[in-house]
Amino acid sequence: MLAARTGAAGSQISEENPKLRRLSGLSIGSKDKSPKKAAENGKDRSLSPSGQTQLRARQLALVREVEMNWYLKLWELSSEHTTACTTGMPHRNLGKSGLRVSCLGLGTWVTFGGQISDEVAERLMTIAYESGVNLFDTAEVYAAGKAEVILGSIIKKKGWRRSSLVITTKLYWGGKAETERGLSRKHIIEEIVRAMTHVINQGMAMYWGTSRWSAMEIMEAYSVARQFNMIPPVCEQAEYHLFQREKVEVQLPELYHKIGVGAMTWSPLACGIISGKYGNGVPESSRASLKCYQWLKERIISEEGRKQQNKLKDLLPIAERLGCTLPQLAVAWCLRNEGVSSVLLGSSTPEQLIENLGAIQVLPKMTSHVVNEIDNILRNKPYSKKDYRS
Repeated sequence: MLAARTGAAGSQISEENPKLRRLSGLSIGSKDKSPKKAAENGKDRSLSPSGQTQLRARQLALVREVEMNWYLKLWELSSEHTTACTTGMPHRNLGKSGLRVSCLGLGTWVTFGGQISDEVAERLMTIAYESGVNLFDTAEVYAAGKAEVILGSIIKKKGWRRSSLVITTKLYWGGKAETERGLSRKHIIEEIVRAMTHVINQGMAMYWGTSRWSAMEIMEAYSVARQFNMIPPVCEQAEYHLFQREKVEVQLPELYHKIGVGAMTWSPLACGIISGKYGNGVPESSRASLKCYQWLKERIISEEGRKQQNKLKDLLPIAERLGCTLPQLAVAWCLRNEGVSSVLLGSSTPEQLIENLGAIQVLPKMTSHVVNEIDNILRNKPYSKKDYRS
């Protein structure tokens, strides 16, 4: 899958079977009341964007369960044959597309081709794959293209079935020449929507999405695609963590409800800020100590950064009560948002990756009471216009 990235936002950081679809429609339609009947019963149908997203997610989960049970019965298989059962890794639909992705994915930013060796990269991918991760994210700009090469080499070496993997990459920065970057036809064949449609029609990708686009830009791309009979984006890659919430919790749910665009989020630990490693300054071996990440160091030592560290200390008792680490709590907190299709993890050591993957065990413990506790500490929950009107 390809993702188109906007230039301005990146300046700081250098089908399923038709029969199954008919079955799905019948499954939902037979259980849902019509809007007319609901109104007659006095039901309040004016759900908030987040409520609509959660309702749709539950409906899709029900459909997927029916589809899976039908498939297993057809081929005389049991649930033990599925990856989700053998690894415990939940999978979700990417937006309203039929593409199933692991709710945790592995990113390669900073690490592959840069912060870690090729041997460690292979170890990380092996741990992720054996844990049920099928989503691996990279970009042409990561390590000047080395990250993509390393990722592909590892997949080839391990002999993993390509059909079992979802590989996402991003375009924009590319090379040094004027014709090697941007989203022009020279770089990716044509203007964005037409180019992505061409790439998919040529079999070079199955889906396309956006990265760091505004809601208005995504809607414009969707409108252009529908107007000229082209293929619209299916997801947006957005930063999402305890201290960055507005876009994923307010803007994207509306897009999901209107046009089916899902959310693939990155930096669940805020570039390591939530890991706890920066509680007493910037360690020499950390990402913030690297010369090209001076901006991260400045963010950590700023007044706002110190306030964030204090909030993290207040969250520790909650993590301890749930029997998890602070990073696991933070990742599980991202996953508790049913509008998020997948959370991309970035780890530099096998130990970090194993710890973060453990967030799957914490997810069932993220009750509304726990989420409210966290909100009371953070005091940064965003509200949509609909929330204010209500």
